[in-house]
Amino acid sequence: MIPNSRFELLPDRSIKVLIIQQYRPLAANEMLNTIRTWLQMRYRMITGSIAFYPAVIAILFAAFAMTLIWFDLSGPGLGLKEKMGWMSLKDAEAARSIVSTVAAGIITLTVFSFSMVMIVINQAASQLTNRVLDQLIGNRFQQVVLGIYIGTIVFALLLLTTIRKGDTGSSVPALSTYSLILIVVVDIFLFIYFLHYITRSVKYEVIIQRIHRETLGSMEKALDGEQPSVHEVSAPLPFVVASTGSGVYTEVDRRSILSLCVEHDLQVEVVELPGSFVLKGSPLIRIDRPVPEELATKFLRSVPLATMESVDGNYAFGFRQLTEVAMKALSPGINDPGTAMLAIRSLFNLFAYRLEHHPQERLQDEQGRLRITIRQWTFEQLFKATVLAVWDYGKGDRSIQHELANLLPQLRTGSAEVKEMILRVERAIEKELIDRKQEIHRLE
Repeated sequence: MIPNSRFELLPDRSIKVLIIQQYRPLAANEMLNTIRTWLQMRYRMITGSIAFYPAVIAILFAAFAMTLIWFDLSGPGLGLKEKMGWMSLKDAEAARSIVSTVAAGIITLTVFSFSMVMIVINQAASQLTNRVLDQLIGNRFQQVVLGIYIGTIVFALLLLTTIRKGDTGSSVPALSTYSLILIVVVDIFLFIYFLHYITRSVKYEVIIQRIHRETLGSMEKALDGEQPSVHEVSAPLPFVVASTGSGVYTEVDRRSILSLCVEHDLQVEVVELPGSFVLKGSPLIRIDRPVPEELATKFLRSVPLATMESVDGNYAFGFRQLTEVAMKALSPGINDPGTAMLAIRSLFNLFAYRLEHHPQERLQDEQGRLRITIRQWTFEQLFKATVLAVWDYGKGDRSIQHELANLLPQLRTGSAEVKEMILRVERAIEKELIDRKQEIHRLE
């Protein structure tokens, strides 16, 4: 039955019209939402690739090279070179030698630059955590520099194919050759700045700040709800839709799943937390009444499973990255409490934001009926999953003890987990003082 419709009072023909008028927009919306979800996934996959920006820039350089070569050999270009004699090259071999040298030099520069990048990135990942590799490899500036280098090589190779052995005077593409020389000068200065940038970008504090910034941006998008009121704990919905594949659940396509719920007069509940790995056949969605397999498949499309985690759409992954950085820094093989303290401070900055902003857990339709319940990370869950894990590694370190003793009271919350953590830190500091006094007494 169509919700909010009174087709029992209408003639049969009117019923059909009513059904068509209400279902057709919903079916169209469902199709558009499916297409939009598919396009979003493909867009993220393509733009997140390390080859995206280099490929785009190389294509632009190729188009620029062909346009410039065409102008160089066209009537206006030949006339310009004849009027300005200094712009022409008399010897084709000289132009070929210049372009060949540029191509070989930029290839060498590209190999050297990114060999150095991979060495530095590998060292940083071994000191922090492998999860920061995406932060380093996916750096947009590095991709732009790589694209400019590749574009210069493409420019030089295209130009090299147009220089014929017997060309003389204005028939030599001098404008394109001079433009290539200018681009190479820019590449050299770009290389100097790139050395400065890469040595700065792999500093631990810069990497931690980048993770913090991306996580905060994801939280600003996700935490758009009001402070939840105290809801009565209701029993789980009775019917389960199991996952047909395995992967990481990150976010829900809210528009698509809401339109399905309104169309079929259903109430659904997403049972997993964002960032959870879901096995094939495990419960992913609960529904208030049984649905056909085709409709269940549509619901599962609205809750896609990814092969890899990302901060975009799942801010809890950023918390996990910072936690792993702190744990790795406190491990006996690294023993770097300073880096751990930077990660802890970033975590507490995010905790403070989380206390003031809340996720939207319940979605209603236009009539105010509850349609979707989405399980979200609470502050207590995030706190236990991160700070307690770091504490297990750093509870014997004096600097970590005092850092937590300073930060914990600044979280303005009555959370039992925070109060318990404060007591743990105080007991650890007190025990450390007692042990020190006993050691001094024993030496005396």
